[in-house]
Amino acid sequence: MTSLLQDVYPSRQSEKPILRPRRDPVLWPSSHPRFSSGLSADQLSQFESQGFIVLPDLLTSDDVGSLLEEIARLGESEDIRGSEACIYEPSSGTVRSLFDIHRLSKLFSRLVADERIIIPAMQILGSEVYVHQSRVNLKPGFRGEQFYWHSDFETWHVEDGMPRMRAVSCSILLTENNPFNGPLMLIPGSHRTFVGCVGQTPENHYRHSLRKQEYGVPDDESLTRLVQEGGIVAPTGRAGSVLLFDCNTMHGSAGNISPWPRSNFFCVYNSMANMLEPPFGGMEPRPDFIACRQAAAISPCKDFARA
Repeated sequence: MTSLLQDVYPSRQSEKPILRPRRDPVLWPSSHPRFSSGLSADQLSQFESQGFIVLPDLLTSDDVGSLLEEIARLGESEDIRGSEACIYEPSSGTVRSLFDIHRLSKLFSRLVADERIIIPAMQILGSEVYVHQSRVNLKPGFRGEQFYWHSDFETWHVEDGMPRMRAVSCSILLTENNPFNGPLMLIPGSHRTFVGCVGQTPENHYRHSLRKQEYGVPDDESLTRLVQEGGIVAPTGRAGSVLLFDCNTMHGSAGNISPWPRSNFFCVYNSMANMLEPPFGGMEPRPDFIACRQAAAISPCKDFARA
């Protein structure tokens, strides 16, 4: 099963990594007034040049408390813990990620529609959006393991069939992210270069990659070049802060050997004009809890906690 569209971002097809310039806008134009508010001109300029932006203290401590309580409630469900959507660390057996959480929980369903978050995403993408993927990443103290460097778009393109770079990721800090508990690291400016990776993707690769990714991982030389050009940043902040970053921004995080847990909610807004095709890697599509193929535009709401 292969997409009939031209593959403008080929990856995992060559014996050597290939770096290609981005062929899509970072900020997608739109004349519709609905997509013209949310972020200031300076914020948009930073997103366009760096590939990310931080919105400090966007949610209140009460908001965060409600979300953490909901995660704890979901984590007690035997049905959820026994499902494919619940991913465990490969070594310790503790929960690493819980996928599709916006469809498991009404509270998180309202969260992804909160206008403080979704309107900036719509502004960046110049269109209505849907949630391509949602999850909670849990990185407990002392034993939370790393998420290696990667471009999300590379995986979504090859394994899910996302045609173009018209998606934005949102990471909501549910605990303080400090320099010691494995905060997300990003390479500024890396969103302007697509790194075509090596290696043919095995069938049902997602069963292993969600625990430890081995394909779609950039090579050392490509990473070194990107870092030499843009450096590395690790945005930190209090719980309730929000990080928005472009789907092709290279990012990862180190393991957490501090006593402090690091928990983040992560969702991907994809443009309604960028619906998934058959995977460009030629394999069967990944399951719907990882890559939504039955999408509907989300209507923004005023305040998720009081809706």
